[in-house]
Amino acid sequence: MPLRPGVPFDKREIARLDLKPTSSPDKPNMTEQDAAPAAPDSRKVIYAAIVANLGIAAAKFTVAAVTGSAAMLAEGIHSAVDTGNELLLLVGEKIAARKPDARHPFGYGKAVYFWALIVALSVFSLGGGLSIVHGIHSLRAPEPLGDPFWNYVVLGVAFLFEGYSWNVSRRALNGKRKPGASLWQTVRASKDASTFTVFIEDSAALLGIVVAASGIWLGHLFDNPYIDPAASIAIGLLLVGAAFTLARETGALLLGESVGVEQTGKLKDLFRADPAIETVGQLMTMQLGPDDVLLTAAVRFKRGMRIDEVDLAIARLERAVEELDPAITRVYFEAAALRSACRSAIP
Repeated sequence: MPLRPGVPFDKREIARLDLKPTSSPDKPNMTEQDAAPAAPDSRKVIYAAIVANLGIAAAKFTVAAVTGSAAMLAEGIHSAVDTGNELLLLVGEKIAARKPDARHPFGYGKAVYFWALIVALSVFSLGGGLSIVHGIHSLRAPEPLGDPFWNYVVLGVAFLFEGYSWNVSRRALNGKRKPGASLWQTVRASKDASTFTVFIEDSAALLGIVVAASGIWLGHLFDNPYIDPAASIAIGLLLVGAAFTLARETGALLLGESVGVEQTGKLKDLFRADPAIETVGQLMTMQLGPDDVLLTAAVRFKRGMRIDEVDLAIARLERAVEELDPAITRVYFEAAALRSACRSAIP
C-alpha cells in the first residue's frame, strides 16, 4: 500500500494494514532479489578440509592395514567420515544459494544448518560409534605389537594437513571475532555453520592424532597391546563429544536463533534514538541463514505524524538498521504501530 505525501489516509486502507515488510524505494525486498551466494570464506574452508582429509584418510587406512593398529584405523575412519561430512556441507551451501520462491519466500538459508546437523549425526554414529566398537573388539583380541615407524610418519603428516585446514577455519572465524572475545566465544556466536563445523571437526581431529600417537607410543613403551585399542575408544569418545557440540550449535540455529541479547539491545537503542518513535516494544530477530536475519519491530510512532513522515521514518530506520547489522535483510513493523500513526493522521 503506497504512502502518498499530503494525501489523507482512508479508513478502509487502515483496515487492510497487516504485518508488512518494509523497504526503501531503492532497495527491493529480498523476496524479489536473488538469494545471496554462499560466503566465499565458507567454501574455501570446506575445500581445504576436503583436500586434507581425503589424502589423510587414504594414508591412515594403508598404514592401519600394514601395522594392525586399532588407533590408526580409528583415525582413518575419522578422516573418511570428515571427508564425507565436508561434501554434505557443500550440498547445504549449494541449496542455501537458491533464490527464494513461492514455497520458500524467505529463501533456503537454513539448509546450511540442516546439513550441518546431519554432519553432527554422522560424526556421532560413523566417527565416534565405529571407533568405539572397533576399540572394544580389539581389546578382546589385540593385535601383536609391530614396528610403529609408519604410524608415526602418517600421524605427523596428518597433523600438518589437519593443522593447515584448522588454521584456514580459524582465520575465517577470526575475521568475525569481536574485540576481547575468545576463539571459543566466537564459535558459539558464529552463525556460519559450515565454518564452525569444520573448525570443531579439525580440532577434534588434531586431538585425536595426539591421542592415537600417545596410545601407540605408550603401548610400545610398556609392551602392552591393550593401550592402543584403549586409545581407539578414547578417540571415539572425543568424536562423540564433538558431535554433541555440533548438534547443540546447529540445532539452535535450525530452530531459529536470535542475533543475541547484546545486538538486540543495540537495535532497541537505535529505535529509541529516532525522533519519530514514541515507544519501543518487543524486537524479535531470527537467523534465516549465515548472513540473513529477519527483524520484527513492535514500536509506536509519535501521534500527529503525517503519512509521508511515517514513510520517511521507516526508510530512515531501515538504513540505520542496515548500517548497524548488514545481515538484517528484512525489517517488519507490526501493524499496530502503523495503525496508531495512521489514525492520528486522519482528520
